[in-house]
Amino acid sequence: MLPKLIQGGMGVAISDWRLAKAVSQLGQLGVVAGTGLSLVLASRLMDGDLGGHMRRALGSLALSEPGRAILQRYYVPGGKAPNEPYRSPPAYTIRPPRFLDQLTAMATYVEVFLAREGHSGIVGINLLEKVQMPTLASLYGAMLAGVDYVLMGAGIPMQVAAIIDKLTNHEPVSYRLEVQGAGPDDDYRIHFDPRAIFPGMARLVGQLKRPRFLPIIASAVLAQALLKRSEGAVDGFVIEGPTAGGHNAPPRGALNLNNRGEPIYGEKDVVDLLKMKQLGLPFWLAGGYGNPAQVQKALDAGAAGVQVGTAFALCDESAMETGLKSRLLRQVVAGEAQVLTSASASPTGFPFKIALAPGTMSDQEVCDARPRFCDLGFLRSPFKREDGSLGYRCPAEPVGDYVEKGGKEADVVGRRCLCNHLIATAGFPRRRKGGYLEPPLVTSGDDLPNVVQFLKPGQLSYTAAVVINRLLGPG
Repeated sequence: MLPKLIQGGMGVAISDWRLAKAVSQLGQLGVVAGTGLSLVLASRLMDGDLGGHMRRALGSLALSEPGRAILQRYYVPGGKAPNEPYRSPPAYTIRPPRFLDQLTAMATYVEVFLAREGHSGIVGINLLEKVQMPTLASLYGAMLAGVDYVLMGAGIPMQVAAIIDKLTNHEPVSYRLEVQGAGPDDDYRIHFDPRAIFPGMARLVGQLKRPRFLPIIASAVLAQALLKRSEGAVDGFVIEGPTAGGHNAPPRGALNLNNRGEPIYGEKDVVDLLKMKQLGLPFWLAGGYGNPAQVQKALDAGAAGVQVGTAFALCDESAMETGLKSRLLRQVVAGEAQVLTSASASPTGFPFKIALAPGTMSDQEVCDARPRFCDLGFLRSPFKREDGSLGYRCPAEPVGDYVEKGGKEADVVGRRCLCNHLIATAGFPRRRKGGYLEPPLVTSGDDLPNVVQFLKPGQLSYTAAVVINRLLGPG
């Protein structure tokens, strides 16, 4: 039976294993955020792995050597000192070191394993097409843990379904990378061979289950293109509107901005649900479906259900830093919650939703005071040098570095380092020399003010069960 409700895969680590597990145990599709999990696992281990969950999950895999290597490098018994900086994994390149692929795969394995542990519900993982280089290792790790669904947005994931098919048999796979400056005859690929990265794993675990693949799209035209051009089977779609949190698809046609600097969406951006129904595959609607009336409207329109993110982002089980979550909920109760769709914040160039909260990177003073760093590199883009080799750059890195690599200075205006700010939102802020602490940035859908419906008078917290019962009805 298909789930009526998909919990949004909010990264970095907001949709962690605890949230996904809670939703899954209640009969719906719990989803872990797959972006940056190598960074998340390393940070949790450096904080001492309270409760021992990371170590238990690492020890559960049939092949234990990679897990021991990860613990040796990152685990700090009792946790690091508060003023000690986190050690971060290296950034991906087209030829990653074997340990980085192992760490990435094991990190996704850990997250999915813990979300699935102790119950028979379904669990998915959400990945971003714009973060291409860790994708192969991330998929393999999730599949080792028995993930049931793979969801993927922020781009057009034509290659993923066929890769999933090959990984079920531990076959070598490759991913064609989007390379800036590449010509039509160029073919840059990152490779992943499970039998080389994890020798003996295939023999120990046998054939892997194929998860269902759900691309996250913004139009029926894109759905049709994916079905026609995808290199493997597509099992359904999540149709995400421009009111959803995180990255939004750009408006179709010329980009126009309102007086707040937000992209203006129009009739061309309304999804033709009749055409979606004619494709014959299940679909879920996302963006503004966080109330019972909208859920029923989606079902009446032929959807299998809805995807909801914002309501879960602020529930007890989400991994948003506790103090920050409370501040946002106080804004909601006071009627002061606001969300801005920034046309410039994301290094990807996609519109990006930002919750306006004092002390975060939505605050211009905080933004102006931040030195420009790019040391995590998940959103770096490969570019072709004159000699045909690849370089890597990000419009959120120091301006001089970006321009020296051939980037245009105009592209850096307004960019935020989403890698550093989103990991800070999950409670793992990076500390710089001199004591500077990276500030958080919260992404949220336009539904943020409506979270008040889940709060009882006088309370500033609610559970995932409250969200599900409110949207779908008890039991």
